[in-house]
Amino acid sequence: MRYDPDKTMLGTMLNDPEVVAILENHARRITKNPMIGMAKGMTANQALVMGAGMIGGQQVVDAIREEIAQLS
Repeated sequence: MRYDPDKTMLGTMLNDPEVVAILENHARRITKNPMIGMAKGMTANQALVMGAGMIGGQQVVDAIREEIAQLS
């Protein structure tokens, strides 16, 4: 696993084009949303939990986590 979503900050993950592609695939334009700036200092899991309602719910969060976990 390339990233541990419980320890890796979302801001770090957003520097990876593959992670950005995963996020955009599941929640179109989410990486362009001005609110993403506030989440960059959170772990990826914290940001996903807080933003679940904005990106389509728990099913979308689970799909994003699964795809990120598959990155090597």
